[in-house]
Amino acid sequence: MSGPIRVAVADDQPLLRATLAMLVGSTEDMVTVGEAGTGDQVVTIAARHRPDVVLMDVRMPGMDGLEATRRIRAAPELATVRVIILTTFDLDEYVYEALRAGAGGFLLKDIPPADLLAAIRVIAAGEALLAPTVTRRLIAEFTRRAETQAIIDRELSQVTGREREVLVLVARGLTNPEIAAHLGVGISTVKTHIRSLLAKLSVHDRAHLVIVAYETGLVAATRSGRGGRSPG
Repeated sequence: MSGPIRVAVADDQPLLRATLAMLVGSTEDMVTVGEAGTGDQVVTIAARHRPDVVLMDVRMPGMDGLEATRRIRAAPELATVRVIILTTFDLDEYVYEALRAGAGGFLLKDIPPADLLAAIRVIAAGEALLAPTVTRRLIAEFTRRAETQAIIDRELSQVTGREREVLVLVARGLTNPEIAAHLGVGISTVKTHIRSLLAKLSVHDRAHLVIVAYETGLVAATRSGRGGRSPG
């Protein structure tokens, strides 16, 4: 990425919003391009300034962060704008809907400042990031969901055995190097499998691979068989 990472901050608490903006502005590779206290405001800022990343609070007056995320991600001209949901609640009922709306990450507000800055860099680079406690929440939630099983079963029919293995490991939170070590393959091979999964499952990033895995029970079905390997 050429130039500093452009970040917009949306939070209804003025002190926290200002603190986040100052934190972003304190780094050499980032700049704050706007601050918003409502969902309507951050959508306007996104359209006007085209930030690389939006730090989005969930619970704001008027339009909440979920709807703001949906509108930003649905606008073709804002396709490059990435959203990190930043919330106090690791059991927030909007986690699932926020990721489905297109958020690239979901983090808690108690995250250390250095880790938040690192997360912004990860999201700006096109990756996805979920707080570990949020991942556990998703596991509990998605193992109860079955309404989209038929659709995903059809999509999964295109996925090879090795790609399923990679999908499971992604959903469990393993990094590319960890997946490579677990499967005994090179990192480039893992990246190839992930690109193939994104294309076959019609999703945009790693966070949505997690959704597919847990939404269908794929991980729950294979949770006890971590050591096995499928051909492919």
